[in-house]
Amino acid sequence: MSTIVSSDNDNNNKQSTIQITGMTCAACASRIEKGLSKLEGVSSANVNFALERASVIYNPSQVNMEQLETRIKKLGYDTAKESVDLQLEGMTCAACANRIEKGLNKLPGVSKATVNFALETAHVEFAPGEVSLADMEKKVAKLGYKAYPKQSGGEKENHREREIRNHKRKLLFSAILSSPLLWAMAGHFSFTSWLYTPELFMNPWFQFILAAPVQFIVGWQFYTGAYKALRNGSANMDVLVSLGTSAAFFYSLYQTIDWSLGTSGHHGPALYYETSAVLITLVIMGKLFEALAKGRTSEAIKSLMGLQAKTALIVRDGQELTVPVEEVLTGDIVLVRPGDKVPVDGEVIEGSSAVDESMLTGESIPVEKKAGDAVIGATINKNGMLKVRATKVGRDTALAQIIKVVEEAQGSKAPIQRVADVISGIFVPIVVGIAVAAALVWYFFVSPGDFAKALEIAITILVIACPCALGLATPTSIMAGSGRAAELGILFKGGEHLEQTHKIDAIILDKTGTVTKGKPELTDVYTYGEQWKEESFLRLVGAAERSSEHPLAEAIVQGIMERGIELPEAAGFEAIPGYGISAIVEGKELLIGTRRLLEQHGIDATHVYEAMSSLEEAGKTAMLVAIDRSYAGMVAVADTIKDSSKAAVARLKDMGIQVIMITGDNERTAKAIAAQVGIDHVLAEVLPEGKAAEVRKLQEQGKKVAMVGDGINDAPALATADIGMAIGTGTDVAMEAADVTLMRGELTSIPDAIYMSRRTMSNIKQNLFWALGYNTLGIPIAAIGLLAPWVAGAAMALSSVSVVLNALRLQRIRIRN
Repeated sequence: MSTIVSSDNDNNNKQSTIQITGMTCAACASRIEKGLSKLEGVSSANVNFALERASVIYNPSQVNMEQLETRIKKLGYDTAKESVDLQLEGMTCAACANRIEKGLNKLPGVSKATVNFALETAHVEFAPGEVSLADMEKKVAKLGYKAYPKQSGGEKENHREREIRNHKRKLLFSAILSSPLLWAMAGHFSFTSWLYTPELFMNPWFQFILAAPVQFIVGWQFYTGAYKALRNGSANMDVLVSLGTSAAFFYSLYQTIDWSLGTSGHHGPALYYETSAVLITLVIMGKLFEALAKGRTSEAIKSLMGLQAKTALIVRDGQELTVPVEEVLTGDIVLVRPGDKVPVDGEVIEGSSAVDESMLTGESIPVEKKAGDAVIGATINKNGMLKVRATKVGRDTALAQIIKVVEEAQGSKAPIQRVADVISGIFVPIVVGIAVAAALVWYFFVSPGDFAKALEIAITILVIACPCALGLATPTSIMAGSGRAAELGILFKGGEHLEQTHKIDAIILDKTGTVTKGKPELTDVYTYGEQWKEESFLRLVGAAERSSEHPLAEAIVQGIMERGIELPEAAGFEAIPGYGISAIVEGKELLIGTRRLLEQHGIDATHVYEAMSSLEEAGKTAMLVAIDRSYAGMVAVADTIKDSSKAAVARLKDMGIQVIMITGDNERTAKAIAAQVGIDHVLAEVLPEGKAAEVRKLQEQGKKVAMVGDGINDAPALATADIGMAIGTGTDVAMEAADVTLMRGELTSIPDAIYMSRRTMSNIKQNLFWALGYNTLGIPIAAIGLLAPWVAGAAMALSSVSVVLNALRLQRIRIRN
């Protein structure tokens, strides 16, 4: 994204202004100038250090704005960013979306605009000083549509509800008037000769009176849409519908007048009033079903928004006030009663309770919270009263960020959608040409002089070829797939990442915090001789280690306290760097640490060295314990593997994916951990900056690589990988570095993400197949005269509905473990 103003000059070159960030001196400006000037197609580049602005004259046929921005970023700087989301009204097919997209992209100051037909939204990146929101709205209005800033969930729902109500009214009105015409048409078939048809229904002028309101009241939207499209030099679904129905209606009107004048002979006129009326009715019915189905594709957003608390109990000026959650400010003191939702992200300053965080982490067991602990908005306080200081409110809360990521993913375009966009952009003019050609062939060769039959063929082709389904094929699947993934705790940053994930054939897993819990635990306790029972042994060890600040000491103390053992006070504590600790507990001298620590004090423990080595080969840190100058036992601590890691690795292998573990640990420990979870390939003793290099090595072998880490110290590798996956609990989601965020912190989310990507891509391909299938099969069938116009109308409506319903199947996916 960038802040840009563009204009054309006399040489067909384009001049653009780019706002640049990160320059520190005039040398930076000179460097950017030289870098831009070297690009093919750039005739001049001038960088103003004071204004932090680059003015570039370039040939758009040789270089584009994205390449200019990429060059600036490669030089070590960035471009200013501003964007807006618009809600659109009035689109009828993918051609409408393409026209709005092209129109917005042509505005000076707009660097990128993408339109999502299924969501009826536009995402525009622009220069605020050169183009305004009003300019964008005017441009969209000039193209024949309506645009306004994207609203909150409730207001968006009102727009959808208004659209559905409008379609229902039109459908009812149209169906009532079309029914007698359909009845009259049925009376013409030999197999319905038993059906009584009132004489009035067969009267041409009565049929005209019924068909005219449908054509010009219900169908007026197609005329206005077609006019606006043609005025702007393009064609859309409205052009096809209005052409087809108008041809049927006006030819019938001509025949009716001819019949009234008595010039049509003894036979009744060939009327197609029912064709135009029934077609419009079917199109409106299809639009209603489409609107209902499209509303269901955003269920994930609605369910996420439903998690938010509506009100908060806050303390201001010593008074307790209940206010809407939107009015809570950073620093406010919030009271959270048992059973209430935590309204915002914050820090507990008083009280203790268990909080259900399953909506965020997927973990059903409530988490104990006390003063100093962080709480997340929308989690549920189970039993105690909590006093919380608000740290993040409104758009900054974890839930709001999650909703934002899901909305952006649903509104983004996957690369596969470009195929549909290109096809739908040229489809309508080709169809009109085919319809005219087919009508001429029928009139002059197949059924010479039969204008009515030729017209029927043209109408059928125009109607069966409407590209509505093509425009819905990709975005509806992306919406449903990313929404369902979000419900499973998988956040795809955009449609392109949802598409790319299915190509992954190699995964690099960071060890600490990804394969393992990232927090050492007390795993083994051994006592020596009859003198020391486990409880009394651990009581002394825990007392000695409690004075140490070392993470391994904390793990030992935590493990001992979890066994319910009370710890006495220690005296004479001393930390011996590289060796261990010494302390006096209840008059007894304790030494806890390495082999060398005991050897220095003349204590023989050689008989347990083999057992100690076995623990170390299993990836554990073992510590010897001597009490009163005699060997008393041994404790071991390890960063234990997550419960889900082994199953996740097995699933990845079953999916045909190579799994590699990467770590800075020594090779022996790394291989021990890898063996426990079934990983065959280990990269050990790799520094953080070397992880990106390992990713590149795999890519050079032709692999599509995913890197999975915590999203912070693994940022270079996450950015280098084809897909970066950040493991997190959602409290500090590493969305900047990663393409996919796995909120629940379990490795099983990795195969889940790949499975969702594969299913979504399969769904998109099915949709494109059916959408194109309706058209490619329907057009020749219509051209040879085997399809009635009303059947074509029903098939066209069915095509859109079937594509959306197929996409909705993604919302019912159950992950198979």
